[in-house]
Parts: sequence; structure tokens; C-alpha cells
Amino acid sequence: MKQRLITPFGLPIYVFAVTILVGTVLLHLEASWAQPGSISWLSALFTATSATCVTGLAVVPTNGFSALGQTVILCLIQLGGLGIMTYTSLVFYLWRKRVSITDRLAVGQSLLHDPSFNLGRFLVQIVVLCFSIEAAGAILLFACDPRGFAPFSALFHAVSAFCNAGFSLFDASLMPWRSHVGVNGVIMGLIILGGLGFSVLIDMLRTMRSRLVSGSRSRKRLAWQTGIVIKTSLFLILAGWVVIFLAEWHGGFGSTDHLGTQVLSALFQSVTARTAGFNTVNIAGMTNIALVIMLPLMLIGGSPGSCAGGIKTTTFRTTIAFAWAQLLGRRQVVINGYALEEKSVNKALVLIILAVVTVLTATVILSVSEGRELAHLRVRGQIVEILFEVVSAFGTVGLSTGLTPHLTPIGKGVIIVLMFVGRLGPIAFLAFLQGWQTRERFAWPERDMLIG
Repeated sequence: MKQRLITPFGLPIYVFAVTILVGTVLLHLEASWAQPGSISWLSALFTATSATCVTGLAVVPTNGFSALGQTVILCLIQLGGLGIMTYTSLVFYLWRKRVSITDRLAVGQSLLHDPSFNLGRFLVQIVVLCFSIEAAGAILLFACDPRGFAPFSALFHAVSAFCNAGFSLFDASLMPWRSHVGVNGVIMGLIILGGLGFSVLIDMLRTMRSRLVSGSRSRKRLAWQTGIVIKTSLFLILAGWVVIFLAEWHGGFGSTDHLGTQVLSALFQSVTARTAGFNTVNIAGMTNIALVIMLPLMLIGGSPGSCAGGIKTTTFRTTIAFAWAQLLGRRQVVINGYALEEKSVNKALVLIILAVVTVLTATVILSVSEGRELAHLRVRGQIVEILFEVVSAFGTVGLSTGLTPHLTPIGKGVIIVLMFVGRLGPIAFLAFLQGWQTRERFAWPERDMLIG
């Protein structure tokens, strides 16, 4: 029983849960709230879950917390973004110069999807690289607008952006800087870097260093998966940018802005929809077309081993390659000159199915808890808001049309579960459950079925 409960796949679930509970207790303290008294336990749990799962959805304003409360939220974001198991294993490594095989496998699965790597060196690289990027982002934000971004505010937003959390100390998020190229550029850069994945960032740095030192492009090339992640991420950003701009051109946020601001706002929303959660425009004021376009962007999210959530860019790319192979009648699924293993394709398809089932189930539950017995004519348009909220929570995005603070206790509970499952990923829970399964030692007779 103990061996089934404590597994490399189960440990991150337990540690994330404990961290959320500790964060809930700290945020419930009167000292964590700026006003007299304290927030409710449910609001504290919601905020702690949203911060640890780097989502950004909030039932109470972040600037309503005291300096202690905001510091707790910042720490939860940092822990959740880099991964609790990463920090735990790094502490063990620095303290004892060795890490247990369980922690080694857990970190390898969650960060690289490869249990065979030098854990110590990789963890040090992660912490140094991520802290360096966040520090540089904070300095740049402060330089762009010293009045708007005081030192703590600059650091808070830099960490929140790199960890793809979307928490902001401002009521209107980043809307006051919607036309500020510098602030938009820094935040988007942090979001993109945080969503690429640690292994991709390190591979990019090694490749750049090799080419600078050797002076030859043939010395080292980007890894195969790194190339896939970068190309897929660029495609999603550019495609989302164009479609959102066209959808908002004659309405929504583009109706009162000059062309430059419209272009910048569309680009920012395309980037932030990939699990970041910041906004420079009023999401509730966007057109339905733009909101629908943002749904798949939020569901796909970032890349494996990154701060971002969602089903990941590699899953999306694998699914597209699988569909293309079926249309061409190919036996193998080929991406960039290599065929994917069958288990990788199966994992991607299972993840897609689990994601769709989870989103639909949560949408139905919220439709009941929030709409109750009211007729469609009285809640017209609410289904779009609910679906947007569900996908945002599952993809750990944090964007909302304004529904979050008005959710019922049941609705808030559903969103909490979605954020938790979305951060760790349905595959992690499926792998955990597989430890309880017994492999069948026989095969069933096969039959053909008419499909379509």
C-alpha cells in the first residue's frame, strides 16, 4: 500500500497539496489582509491554489492583501512556477550532495520527461537561470516606469510574468500600460521565456554559447524537441495575434485606439492567453470571436517542463501530425524528419480526451451551480463566460470575463479543482492511478468496427 501511495508521480501531487494548505493558513491570518479582519477560508484556499498553480484567477483583489499577504502570494507563485519538487531536490542536493532515487525520478518526469540526467547540475542551472531572468525583468520594468513599478511591484510582476501566473497588484491589471511598448515588451518576453520550458532555455543557451565560442554554426544545433517547441510556440503566437487583431479591429478594444495600440494589444493578448493571465484590455469588452479564438490558445498553453499549464505545445503538434498522417495514409506520425513512438502519440490523444472531458464536465457543473433553474433567455451569454472561466482555470491562464468573484461556493470549489488538476496535468494523475492498476496477462479477440 505504501509503495503505491508514495511514487515518483504521486509526490508532486502531495507536495503541491501541502503547499496550498500552508498558503491557505497564512493568507487567512489577519496580518495578511490590509483591512481589519481576515478573508474567508474559501477565499484563502482559492487564492493559495491560484497562486501555487500559477493561474491568476482571484476572488479578492491582490492589492487588498497586506505586504505580508502579497509576499506569501509571491512565494507561492515562485514555488508553484518552478515546481515544489525542484526546490525540495535542490535543498537535498546542496545539503547532502545526493538525492534519493524517488526525488530524482520525480523531478526528471516533471521537468524533462527523462529520468536519466544529472540532477544536481540541472537544478542549479534552473535556479540560476530563472532567478536571473526574473531579476533582469524586474530591473527593466522599474526602468520603464519607476513610478508605476516600485521595486517590490516590479519584482512581483516580473516573477508573476515569468511563472505565467498573471497576478497583478493593480485593479486593472496592465491596462494603464496598454500602449507602453517597453512594459508590454518586457512582460511578453518574460511570459514567452517562462512558457518555453527549462530544458529548452538551457539548450538554447548552450547552442548560443557554442556558436559564439566556436564561430561555426555546425558546432552545435538545437535539439529536435527544442526546435518543435520554438516553431509551434511562434506559430500559435503569430496566428493568435492576426486573428485577435482582425476580430477586434472594428469593435471591442480596437474601436477607440490608434492602429499601433490595436496591434500591440492584439499581440499581448495572443501571448498572455498562453497561460499567463495578464491583460491590457477589458476581457469582458472583447468580441465573442476573439474570446472563442482565445479558448484553444488557453487550452494548449505552454511547453512541457515550463511554468505554463495547458495540454502543452508538443501535444498540440503531435495531434496535428497524427491527423495529417491519417489523411495521407501514413503508418507513422512524422515531425521534422523523425517518426514519433506509438506510446507518445497515444499519450497525446489520451491527454486531449481527458482535457475535453474535464472541461465539458466542469462546464456542465458550473452551468447548474451558477445558472440554476433560470431559463436560457435570462442567462443569455453566460455559457460563454462559464466555458471561458473553465478553460482559463484548467489551462492555469487566469483570464476572466469577470465571473470569478461572483461564483457560488460550489463554483469556486470546481475552479479550485480545475486549477490543481490543470497545473499538475491530467497525465500526472493518470500515471499515478496506473500504479494501482493490474496489467492484464491476456488479450481479447479483436473485431473490426464501421467508423464514421
